[in-house]
Amino acid sequence: MAYDYDLLVIGAGSGGVRAARIAAGYGKKVAICESDKVGGTCVIRGCVPKKLFVYASQYKKMFKAAKTFGWDIDSQFNWPTLLKNKDDEINRLNGIYLKLLANAGVELIKGHGSFVDEHVVDIGGQHYTAENILIATGGTPTVPDMPGSEYVITSNEALDLAELPKSITINGGGYIAVEFAGIFNALGVKVNLVYRGEQILRGFDDEVAGFAQNSFTDAGINVMTMTEITAIKKDADSYICESNQGDIHSDVVFFATGRKANTQSLNLAQVGVQTKPNGQVVVNKEQQTNLPHIFAVGDVCNSDNLTPVAIREGHYLVNRLFNGGDQYAEYDYIPTTVFSQPEIGTCGLTEAEAKTQYKNIECFTSTFRAMKYAMSEVTEKTFMKIVVNTDTDQVLGMHVCGADGGEMIQGFGVAIKQGLTKTQLNSTIGIHPTSAEEFVTL
Repeated sequence: MAYDYDLLVIGAGSGGVRAARIAAGYGKKVAICESDKVGGTCVIRGCVPKKLFVYASQYKKMFKAAKTFGWDIDSQFNWPTLLKNKDDEINRLNGIYLKLLANAGVELIKGHGSFVDEHVVDIGGQHYTAENILIATGGTPTVPDMPGSEYVITSNEALDLAELPKSITINGGGYIAVEFAGIFNALGVKVNLVYRGEQILRGFDDEVAGFAQNSFTDAGINVMTMTEITAIKKDADSYICESNQGDIHSDVVFFATGRKANTQSLNLAQVGVQTKPNGQVVVNKEQQTNLPHIFAVGDVCNSDNLTPVAIREGHYLVNRLFNGGDQYAEYDYIPTTVFSQPEIGTCGLTEAEAKTQYKNIECFTSTFRAMKYAMSEVTEKTFMKIVVNTDTDQVLGMHVCGADGGEMIQGFGVAIKQGLTKTQLNSTIGIHPTSAEEFVTL
């Protein structure tokens, strides 16, 4: 059978775009379909705009510290200006993605894609055939079904609020919740950070999570643990979150309680593609579904919901399909950052994880005030932790909560991935004066 395309990609996010471009570069006939702007969650409504908001919110702390260094700054924040410039930047990036696809020879088909049969995809009422099909539709925020859930916004809407609220209740304790809590708090919004567990940032090292939680409280965020919201009501002036700890009033209610795979309208069951109970596509090491010519990459199928992971999966997949490649994405020692305030950078095992895998573990920690704040009224501190297997001297994990934590961990992550030992770490001369040098002296 002659197909319209060698590869048809459903979803033009980071993973799908990379796969399409690389495949087209190998001389294959490739199309990609997208119902929204090209760039996916990360570029359009996730990592990029959120990081721009983080930058915006950090100026308050910088201005506060600036007085010590002789700068007398009279500043005023303007929310509409930030929104406009954010939108301009997203549109610029969308344009870059469009050029990348066009220059690579990838055909962009605007519209929502869904399966008709194993080799046919419907896009806007038109049928397209492909020898290979890649599902790269990512994920979307979820809101629990409860009374008043229609009043709740998610991270999608938080990036486009018409005006900056005076108060906000954020329900959740993971990446997205603490990042937006830091953003709104620094911009002068009264923030209630509500989490049903004992400690936020579940899955992170316990000491790091505890330090971060205390730092958020010190910064003025009302952290409410062991609190579960059961309903939301609206009155004349605000929203009321009913919880086991009493009513919580605020101008906006924001849920960051999880995400789900974008598979609901793909008609996967119709063609027999297997999915998990949570909707994610089931794939093997080859990124292959139970149908050998249908593949999936990124958040729609994996547990490491990170843009660089999706990009790596998509790139290696088409290398194997069309260019004789033999590389696979590796999921151990993935460095990652929470752009909270203070920022969290982490790579490798937590202390708890290390103790379940190795017999003899030793941890090294340090808490200090970064030099950039030493003379100022800013009291924020930095916490660092190294987890070591004392039987082999291997560094199993490095964690930091403090200014520029992500920038530090990216570099150390390379060394950890290559089997860094504590001896090697300590034999490296630090760059003075920096916060990062503390890691090599622990």
